[in-house]
Formats: sequence, C-alpha cells, structure tokens
Amino acid sequence: MDVRAQVSMVFHLDKCIGCHTCSIACKNVWTDRKGAEYMWWNNVETKPGTGFPTLWEDQERYRGGWERNEDGDGVTLKLQGKTRTLGNIFANPALPTVDDYYEPWTYDYGHLFDAPAGDDQPTARTVSMITGQPMDVEAGPNWDDDLGGSPIYAANDPNLEGLTDEEREQLNELERMMFFYLPRICNHCVNPSCVAACPAGALYKRGEDGIVLLSQEKCRAWRMCISGCPYKKTYYNWSTGKSEKCILCFPRLESGHAPACFHSCVGRIRYLGVLLYDASRLEWAASAPDEELVERHRALIQDPSDEDVLAAARANGVSEALIAAAQNSPVYRFVKEWQLALPLHPEFRTLPMLFYVPPMLPVMAKLAGEHYDVDGANGNGSANGAVPSLSNLDQSRAPLRYMANLFSAGNEEIVAAVYRKLYAVRVHMRAKKVGNVPEAEVAATLAAGKTTAEEAEAIFRLTSLPTFQERFVLPPLNREAQIEATEDPYRHKQEAGFGFRKAPERRW
Repeated sequence: MDVRAQVSMVFHLDKCIGCHTCSIACKNVWTDRKGAEYMWWNNVETKPGTGFPTLWEDQERYRGGWERNEDGDGVTLKLQGKTRTLGNIFANPALPTVDDYYEPWTYDYGHLFDAPAGDDQPTARTVSMITGQPMDVEAGPNWDDDLGGSPIYAANDPNLEGLTDEEREQLNELERMMFFYLPRICNHCVNPSCVAACPAGALYKRGEDGIVLLSQEKCRAWRMCISGCPYKKTYYNWSTGKSEKCILCFPRLESGHAPACFHSCVGRIRYLGVLLYDASRLEWAASAPDEELVERHRALIQDPSDEDVLAAARANGVSEALIAAAQNSPVYRFVKEWQLALPLHPEFRTLPMLFYVPPMLPVMAKLAGEHYDVDGANGNGSANGAVPSLSNLDQSRAPLRYMANLFSAGNEEIVAAVYRKLYAVRVHMRAKKVGNVPEAEVAATLAAGKTTAEEAEAIFRLTSLPTFQERFVLPPLNREAQIEATEDPYRHKQEAGFGFRKAPERRW
C-alpha cells in the first residue's frame, strides 16, 4: 500500500449561479499580463454547451487523456507514443488553434478620442492583441453562455451523444429548456496525461500534496501538454513562448489561505480538503472498463481513520497535520462517505481529483392545451419514491443520459443513485420544515436513496449551512520546511536574519 496525500476539491453545482466571480479573481491574480489574455485557468461554462475551448470534450479531435489497452491491462497515452512524439514536435495535429479559444482583442481608443470633428460618430474598432491589426470578433470565452445560440452551440455538445431525438429537442423548446453552470479548473489528476505527454519533462506532480505544476525553466514550447490534457487546462503564452496552467494557488495554500477562486466564490459552491489515496492501485483504477471507472476511482481513495492506511501514510512522510485534515475533509464526505460527488469525464482515465455534485434535475414542464401537464411530473406512482410536486428521475427536463455522459462515463445507475440520495435529502427536509409530506413517503424516499434521516441532515448541513472552516479544511502546507530539508546543514552560516539567505559574494 503506497498511501499519499492529495489536495482535492468538490464543486456543488446546485449552488453555482454562473456569476464568473471565480474566473475574474483567478485572472486578476495569475493571467493579467501580455500573452495570457485568452487564458482562463478558471472558467465557468453553460451546459449543455460546447465549452471553452470549443468542443474540448471531443477527444477524437484533440486526443487527450488515456486509452484502455485492448487486453484491459493498463492504459496508453491517447495522443501518441514516443515515435510519433518526435514526428509531431514541429507539427502537432491535435493542438487547438487560437480560433478554438478566441483571438484576444482591445479597442482603438485613440481613433475614438482623437478623431477630428465631423458629421459621423467615431467608433473604436476592435484590434487584435496578437497582431495589432483590425479584426472582427467572432467568438469569446463565454460565447454560448445561458444557451445563447443554442441551436448552433449547445446542440453540438458532445455529451448529447446517445440521447433520443425527443430529448435533444428539449434544447429548443422554450417551456422545457434548462441549463446549468460548470466551473472548471485544472483537475490535478492522479494520473495526469499532460505530465506523460511533455517531451521536456516540464510538468510534474508534487509528492507532498499532489498539485500538478509546470516548470517554466524546463518548458521548450512543444505544447504536447495542451494536446495531452483532455480538459484543455494548459495554455500556451504566445508572448513568453512558455506553457502555463492552474497551480491551485499553492503559494496561498502554503500560507494557510484558500485559493483565489475558492475565496471569491459567491455561491460558496467549493469545498477543499485532503484525500488519502493508494498510488499502488493507479493502473488498476485507470484501466477499468467504462462502467466501473467511478467505483474504482472511489476505491482508490482510502479511509483516513483506518490504522493500516494511517501507518502507510506516515511511512510515506505524510504529516500529522495533513492526516488530521484528511480525517475532517469535506471532500472525503462528499466523494467517498456519501458518494454524491463524481469526477468529470472519468473515461479520460486521468483520475481527476476535483469532483462535482450534479445539479438537481428540474421538473418537466409541458403544455397540454392551455394548461401545464403536471400529472406526469408530480411523482405519482413513481418507481423512485418521489413525492408530489418534487422532481424525480422519471420526469425531469435534463435527461439522465446527459448527466451520465458528463460524470460517470455513461453509467446511468451511478448518476441515478446520486440523484435518489439528493431527492431523499430534499424530501426529508421538506417534511421537517414544511410538514406536508407523509411519513410513509419520507421513509420510502430515504430507503430509495439508501440513506438515513441522520445522514440526510448531515448532507443538508454541509451543503446549505457550512462555515468557511467547514468548507476549507487544510493546514498551511509548510513548504519552507520541505525546502529546508533539502538544503545543506550549514545554512545558518549563510542567513542574514529572519531566514533570508545572504547573496553570494561576487569576485571580479
């Protein structure tokens, strides 16, 4: 057993309001400089939608992530092998173009302010920030927000694969239209394909906390990391000639502060904590059949209260502070204990360590004559134990297949089990707060969700009423102690006070 610590996150999508505050906070801190104009280490997408960059989920086009070997024993990088790496260094066919993101632009304000007097109103034309030439704006980072242009954009969402024609038509029926928001950052995967794809070895995964970083010194701009990442969360800085990515705000974590996106989140949808996982089972988990990927991913995560797990973690140098954080981790409760949070596209086989609680499915609305037809949507006779006026799996505007394509590699039962438990929490709390649900209905719904009243209360408490300290459970990572352990034992002779190092003497 090779137990390691991983800083991990949960995003509760029912609480995301799509305000993009997290995106702006991240951009102001990390990518507000030349060459990074089109970089959004944190972006919020509308689903259904094509996302950013356009159609990033289509791995037949971009070839990111891993493929399961034909014999089921192990995985292979989907992008290329060593031979093709050499051939593609100077011409990478799976690399997104700037048009797949958008060409960053500014405005010719000089023409607007300095134009001579005339009969026409002067305008500020759009100018490319890359070429400096006038351009026509044809795309942006949130071009299809809120189903903007849904017949063009949302209709091409790769997650719609396998849906019936009737289910697809819901995108264009106004009274049945629905969407939700999907915030995305680097997943800091356990099996990162960006690390494997880089010929220069510039990407690496920190052993003490699992954060995936990119060395600017080693980067040679081959950009295989961009193609190799199935989530397209590595970007190329056209000004510096280096690739860049989300660093999970590790300087903030090392000083005990939450990441910028976490701290600024208006909806308080983010939970950050520590997971302990068994690195010796990585290949076993990554090479699972599609229908077993989520279960093996869960099995990879270890119980932080198990004595054997703790002994293995201590043997690997995991600190007592990180162990204590793992034992109180909200991420562990959502992912492993309650089994409500799911990985994004587990079929990419990178074993992402950021998880999502799927959004509740809205009640189906359909006009029958001059009135809404609610007889089929009120839960009467539902096999899932839902109660009248509450949404259920049989009658919902968001097809279960769509959610399964997004969060469980097509395994609808995994997603259905999550929703049954979420509905059980809703019914239990409605019975408690409103009192209009019969006890028999509550008991049936709890049984269908395989949960108890006590667990439903705990889920509600951590979802709706958590404090900051309950959502962010991580000690300062004490990076300075890690660095000192690698320095020479005579470093005290070179210090200049307060731990600062003296500059080396120059000899001319």
